[in-house]
Amino acid sequence: MDAQGRGRAGDNVDPADQWVFDPDTGNYELRLDPAGQAVARPSPRTGSRSRRAQAQPTGRTTSTASASSGGDTDTRPLPTQRGRRREAVAEGAGERPTGGRASRRAAERAAMGSAAGPVSRRKRKPKKSGKKKALYWTAGTLGFVLVAAGGGVFYLYQELNGNISKVDVGEEHPAVTDGPVNLLIIGTDARSGKGNQGYGDAGSVGHADTTILMHVSEDRSNATALSIPRDLITDIPDCPTKQADGSEKTIPGQQGARFNTSLGQEGRDPGCTWRTVEKLTGLKINHFMMADFNAVKELSEAVDGVEVCTAKPINDPKSHLKLSAGRHIVKGEQALAFVRTRHAVGFGSDLDRIKMQQQFLGSLIRKLKSDAFSSPSKLLSVSQAATKALTVDTGIGSAKKLLAFGNDLKKVDIDKITFATVPVLDNPRDPATVILNKASAEPLFRMVQADHPLVKGKKSKGKKKGAPVKKAPPELVRVDVSNGSGQIGAAQETVDWLQNVKAAKLSTNAGNAPSKAATTRLEYAPNQADQAATLAEWMGLPKSALKKSSQDAGDRVPMKLILGKDFTTPGTPIEAPTETPDDVQNVNAGDKNICAK
Repeated sequence: MDAQGRGRAGDNVDPADQWVFDPDTGNYELRLDPAGQAVARPSPRTGSRSRRAQAQPTGRTTSTASASSGGDTDTRPLPTQRGRRREAVAEGAGERPTGGRASRRAAERAAMGSAAGPVSRRKRKPKKSGKKKALYWTAGTLGFVLVAAGGGVFYLYQELNGNISKVDVGEEHPAVTDGPVNLLIIGTDARSGKGNQGYGDAGSVGHADTTILMHVSEDRSNATALSIPRDLITDIPDCPTKQADGSEKTIPGQQGARFNTSLGQEGRDPGCTWRTVEKLTGLKINHFMMADFNAVKELSEAVDGVEVCTAKPINDPKSHLKLSAGRHIVKGEQALAFVRTRHAVGFGSDLDRIKMQQQFLGSLIRKLKSDAFSSPSKLLSVSQAATKALTVDTGIGSAKKLLAFGNDLKKVDIDKITFATVPVLDNPRDPATVILNKASAEPLFRMVQADHPLVKGKKSKGKKKGAPVKKAPPELVRVDVSNGSGQIGAAQETVDWLQNVKAAKLSTNAGNAPSKAATTRLEYAPNQADQAATLAEWMGLPKSALKKSSQDAGDRVPMKLILGKDFTTPGTPIEAPTETPDDVQNVNAGDKNICAK
């Protein structure tokens, strides 16, 4: 919002000076009164002046008013009070008031109030230093920085609604929730916008070129940002979309399609990418943010550049990036080239480009949290750059909702934000695409679903306590499976899997459990410990699921496996892993020593 936009060109007012700190909320607010000052507020106490204010002689009123007007504090009375005070002055100006000392003092106080403004018993607060002001900006309004390469960083203010575009994806969730938050961030490759026509594929409808699923833990202590490769072959579900005339059209799903075609292709909107990611990861999305090429260009300019590092010289004629080895500050077109380049790093694949993007985003977050919000002018510049290139869902489709959303997530520390890439394998049918590496991806998704942070666990170097339990061979595992999960057919599905995949022929379907069970449990006797060890390994049961009785069982008495609500499919571990799989590429947003290779 510039001066011209508000009809203020002749006032020579810096827009940044219109942001005024509100001590009641701890935030800065935009004030648009003619003087560019904060609107005066009444004192929280009854009345605008202290009852103990000392009356001064009438002859000193003029000098007192002059002294007050010479300061930098606006002590003008509220508009509703001015008329009353003028009336009081008019009544007392003609002659000395009568009616006793109390009446004269009341008249004098009224006269002084109209000239010098309200008087307060409160001690004036000391002026904040520049450092303290920066802390107020960070703590009061910074919130959580949400980013997507090819997308940018998003932080909004109440007066920026006009910049925000939104899409009704058929699901509208509250801006703030008590549980974990899953934010889908999409960077589209649409070539629309000033200066973007020359980036090849000029006819692109705007695919999901860069996609990051940001999971923020329930306690807001950590966040995981999962990059989804654009060339991943996956299934795209049916997608209902709102048309320009208000009608709804369902775009048929597609099996075995490139992930990036979940947006743009066949008229698919961000809601289609939303549904595709939910189907892929098993995580329920709360909100989405989408931006184009201009976001990274304009935002990097707004923060005066972003530091990046390259381990070797880069000369990529396709992205137009040319950098010597070492550290560089990139912004504008050069910043966009950095996050788009892939042919001059690694193996030249999209997976190498994702690493470049993650490095850039981590550095951008550090820059924003360090000094980009240290002044009103910088904050306004960043806010304008972000919101002009931003499209969101209706659940956060206003600046007020986005501000609440950001404030809800602001507790996440930068050192607790981890970027990871969904693990994939080369597609044997098409070398230009990749397929999901289920052996690593499924544990990764389960970690995020269980709200576990992506940290490398420290493996124990000492010997495990106690001798390992001997496992029984499959043909000796005898178990009755009952269904307390609420899933129809779960017991029979498990028995089929045990018999046909694991060769446990002594497994039987015991039907439905007497009641639904919150968790899966295995009941066994002491002389069945070897069978229990084998079945627990197959099912991925945690120790808490094993319930050993006090007495041995007969030779033909089966163990009892009761499936609970935590059961998904046979063979899928019940307990989510707590350690990131070894082959999952991940980096910490606070790591300053990452260099592109």
